[in-house]
Amino acid sequence: MSDDHSARLALPYLAAGQMQKHVTLNEALTRLDALVQTVVVSRTTTAQPGAPADGGLWILPAGATGADWSTRPAGALLRAEGGGWTVVQAGDGLIALVEDADEVVVRHSGDWAPLGARLGVAQALTRLGIGTTADAGNPFAARLNTALWTALEAWAGGTGDLRLTLNKEASGDVLSLLFQSGWGGRAELGLVGDDDLRLKVSADGSSWHDAFAVDRATGQTTFALGAGRRAVTVFTANGSCTVPAWARSVEAVMVGGGGGGGAGGFGASGSRFGGGGGGAGGISRGEWPAELLGGTLDVVVGTGGAGGGAAAGSDGADTTVSMGGTTLLAAGGGGGGGLGDSTGGAPGSAGEGAPRSNAGGASSIMAAGEAGRSLDRPDGPGGGGAGGGLDAAGVARAGGAGGDGGSLAVRALGGAGGTGTPGSPGTAAPQPTLYWAGGGGGGGGAATSGSGHAGASGGSVGGGGGGGGAGILAGGVGGAGAPGVVWLTAVG
Repeated sequence: MSDDHSARLALPYLAAGQMQKHVTLNEALTRLDALVQTVVVSRTTTAQPGAPADGGLWILPAGATGADWSTRPAGALLRAEGGGWTVVQAGDGLIALVEDADEVVVRHSGDWAPLGARLGVAQALTRLGIGTTADAGNPFAARLNTALWTALEAWAGGTGDLRLTLNKEASGDVLSLLFQSGWGGRAELGLVGDDDLRLKVSADGSSWHDAFAVDRATGQTTFALGAGRRAVTVFTANGSCTVPAWARSVEAVMVGGGGGGGAGGFGASGSRFGGGGGGAGGISRGEWPAELLGGTLDVVVGTGGAGGGAAAGSDGADTTVSMGGTTLLAAGGGGGGGLGDSTGGAPGSAGEGAPRSNAGGASSIMAAGEAGRSLDRPDGPGGGGAGGGLDAAGVARAGGAGGDGGSLAVRALGGAGGTGTPGSPGTAAPQPTLYWAGGGGGGGGAATSGSGHAGASGGSVGGGGGGGGAGILAGGVGGAGAPGVVWLTAVG
């Protein structure tokens, strides 16, 4: 123990019989004035102030300049007094408030460090605010742009794991993460009112919708409003489709082009059959895992077959989906109706699919032309009706009606057969955003003079064209088949 000064702060002692005791006492008080409730003007200012206030304290940074400051080491605590500068001996543990940085630093091992860096343990805090003020309702509050939690690594004495444990008192209580926008709730995830994991969302912070719940006992997930994402792309002409990155699978519904109706037979006498009705386009359905597709699918939409003019109707074209030149799925075009002659008017064949589609109707001279088929493939387009025929006695027969499209789905009515008139066109699906199959065109009626009446076109998608009616001078022209379509549905 020194007889001259105190052990920790080096405050000078008064000696017995000392002269001018006030000098020693004032020196001790001056040192205490610097070391008690220490407030530092700055620890980043490098230029020595020209007229500092008495008692002002500075911690010198590296590179300090000025007659007095440049001779002192970095980290020194300097006090301005009476126009001069005095070094204040700062021992470890001295805490100082730095005014211009609004921070608290502590002296340790001859250097200054932020106080927080030296707090190894802070126990039983009742409030903590980071960048903001915590209050009774929010005893922990943080106002910041980023935050990081990272595991304590094995090399540092940890396990390398990181688990955040959140606990509530009872099952009926709430334990959740509430996500807000502009202080309005938008999503809440957690154990909300029971012990099942739930997510609910809101557009305004007041009306909430349950998104999903995970049963704690079984792990089964239920979606109150359903789940999944679907995007439908409809092709009515050739094109390509890029598989979305979010898709898990791609579903395809394809329809081939409908066949055109055949022209009716003609002549002054004898049996003269109307043209056969065109067959409906075939239907194929497929589904592929998205990860197995090459990113782009090429689509060819089959055109409808032309109606025959003094000839058989043309076949509808096939519809295909391919990838890199390899056909993944095809739907066949419907067959063209046969040319009416003295022996018959053959029906157009049903387009290939799984199963095959609806065929066209065959002509007759003993009754009205046969209606186009609709129930061979109840979900498919309708076949075209046959044209009406003339028997040897000159009795004119009516054309056959077009078959209904989607007769057990979203029904599109087939066109009416003509009775001494042209046939009526097949109709489009009444809900085209939900379904696609069109009705078959009606066959034209036979004529006892002049030319036979024309068959009508198939409706909307895949319908077969109606056959032309028989006539004296010329047969009625067959109706055109409707083009196909492709619906590609990406499922996420």
